[in-house]
Amino acid sequence: MAGQTTPSDDTRAEEAREAKKAHDAGQEPTEDQARAAEKNKVDDKTREGYEEMVERGAHQKGEGKPGV
Repeated sequence: MAGQTTPSDDTRAEEAREAKKAHDAGQEPTEDQARAAEKNKVDDKTREGYEEMVERGAHQKGEGKPGV
C-alpha cells in the first residue's frame, strides 16, 4: 500500500465544489421497474441474514458511532 499522500489544491477545490452540490436520491422507479421489483422473491435464509446485519449495524459501537 502506498504511503500517505497530500491532496493537490485542484483536488481540494473539486472536493469543496462537490460538497456544495445538492444531493438527492435520484429518479423514482418507472412503473415497469416497480412491477418487476414486486415479482422478486427473497429466500427466507437470505432475509434472516439481512435482518441480522441490519440489527448488528444498528447497535454497532466504534469509531464515528455514538456511545464510544
